[in-house]
Amino acid sequence: MELPCTPIRTLADIEAIEHEMPWEQRVPFASAYELIADVAQRVPQKPAILFLPNGALDDVPVLVTYAELLRQMTRTANLLHDLGIGSGDAVSVLLPNLPQMLYLLWGGGATGIINPINPMLRAPQIAEILHAAGARVLVTTGPGTELWDKALAAVEMLSAPVTLLRVGGAGTVEAESFDEAITRYSGERLLSGRKAARNDIAAYFHTGGTTGDPKLAQHTHGGQIFQAWVGHIFGMEDDDVALVGLPLFHVAAAYCWGIAVLARSATLALLGPLGFRTPGLMPNLWKLIERLRVTRVGIVPTIASALLEVPNAGCDISTVRRYACGAAPLSPEVARAFSAYVGSRLLEGYGLTEASGVTHCNPYDGEQRIGSIGLRGPYVEAKVFRRDERQQLLECRPGEEGIVVVRGPTVMQGYRQERHNEGAFLPGGWLNTGDLGYVDEDGYFWLTGRAKDIIIRGGHNISPGGIEEALYGHSAVALAAAVGKPDAYAGEVPVAYVTLKPGMSADAEELRAFALERVPERPAAPAEIIILEQMPVTAVGKIFKPALRQDATKRAIQAALSALTVEGHSVDVRLVPDERYGMLARITVRAAASGPSEDLRRRIDALLTRFIGHREVIIQ
Repeated sequence: MELPCTPIRTLADIEAIEHEMPWEQRVPFASAYELIADVAQRVPQKPAILFLPNGALDDVPVLVTYAELLRQMTRTANLLHDLGIGSGDAVSVLLPNLPQMLYLLWGGGATGIINPINPMLRAPQIAEILHAAGARVLVTTGPGTELWDKALAAVEMLSAPVTLLRVGGAGTVEAESFDEAITRYSGERLLSGRKAARNDIAAYFHTGGTTGDPKLAQHTHGGQIFQAWVGHIFGMEDDDVALVGLPLFHVAAAYCWGIAVLARSATLALLGPLGFRTPGLMPNLWKLIERLRVTRVGIVPTIASALLEVPNAGCDISTVRRYACGAAPLSPEVARAFSAYVGSRLLEGYGLTEASGVTHCNPYDGEQRIGSIGLRGPYVEAKVFRRDERQQLLECRPGEEGIVVVRGPTVMQGYRQERHNEGAFLPGGWLNTGDLGYVDEDGYFWLTGRAKDIIIRGGHNISPGGIEEALYGHSAVALAAAVGKPDAYAGEVPVAYVTLKPGMSADAEELRAFALERVPERPAAPAEIIILEQMPVTAVGKIFKPALRQDATKRAIQAALSALTVEGHSVDVRLVPDERYGMLARITVRAAASGPSEDLRRRIDALLTRFIGHREVIIQ
């Protein structure tokens, strides 16, 4: 059955879709496996995946048709069934962006519960996730790879046995070859005979918490199906070639692009195992888009900024219909510059792991409001709440700031460990996104900040706890706290504040090198260590991170302004409370005797516009 696509221009279009029929009747499939099987029956020889083995311009793409994709998914499901995996058993996947990752996501999910793991994590954190998921099988790359070494080390840390399967690499007694093993099984039908229900758990996606108690969001088959449907309701077309360079362990690539593209019988173009992180890829990206005749590109703000520096003259990128950006706040300045550079709109969306992916998007066929995350998706309820003086929840008026909440078929079935669900949901079943924002009169949502402590570096979520734990391992550190510092390229970079034990000494660079060797993943390495005489604390002795975030913001502004020539001027930076934005950066320039400099105001504004959204520049 071909899924219908209705263009969305306004909130009224979304409401019309909802009034036409309830969500339960909208899509006649219970799982991603069923959906892809239907597509494969309709267009068996159509390309489902184009894989560039090295992410290089001269790569010969590996083509996987829909018929072959379905066969490999079915064989994967049957192998896992033969290994004793049932509907409640977890299969962890520690792989880069390979076609096998997709076989496991959608084929393995037809038998058990798939648990993708970030390959950049270190062995102890991988072991913690394996334990939290209750993994019975782990699939990773073969001997001679860094992932193989980390997988072996992680499995040795567990008390329960885990069956290892390898993708590639030479034969080894520790693990059978996944690719060879699935050839022994039929690709025509599921041996388990299982028919998943929409409310069954399909996947455990890790979201934050890499220091002994990781959080695993429980995604249902229904949530995956919703992402498949809402992706093309927001503009996916059956002749699309979608460029995927984001990691498949993340919901953005796996769901918002992966299953959404396949549901529409379009083609996924995988940019090699490392995706956008492939060395030497960025200078050739426009040429790759031309060569593959790409029609749709998904990026994060850091990639958008980087591509502005890559010449595209002489490259035919006219095939691209849509550029979409998510995973982290997008600077309006970058959005405008990118759109002007490529001659096409860069549309911002929003989602989160706990909601299985996208919940909001600027409409492809309607008005784009730069700086907004757009309209809610059909069947996604989204509101903004605030608490009154009695801590009761009240819905905010248009334009009034509060906490953004969502509910609906895409929202997770809670975290796997019940203890993590405290505070995750508000009364009425609303998922607390942890983001502050407001909704305007036309239904467009605008984010103004985050209530959570998670640091988002280029769209990648970093838990402060992993940085703090690393620093606490140093004998001289008494207290440690990590926060995000605004950054023009990455959105945020982690910085850490420490106090030292009495009588002990250490310098900032020594502590930074120490942390670099011990953080759970390299992106979590603090860009700066600030040693304080006294840590700000609350009345009950808890470290007061808002004060540290303000200090980090002030330092970022001051560092940026130091690049300007301001001879004869004095510059003062203050962060002041603001009713609308929560915090406003007020930059006051006291001019030299020659008088105020409007040119200096423009230079300051241009310098800060890419990473300080709420600011006031005063020339005296």
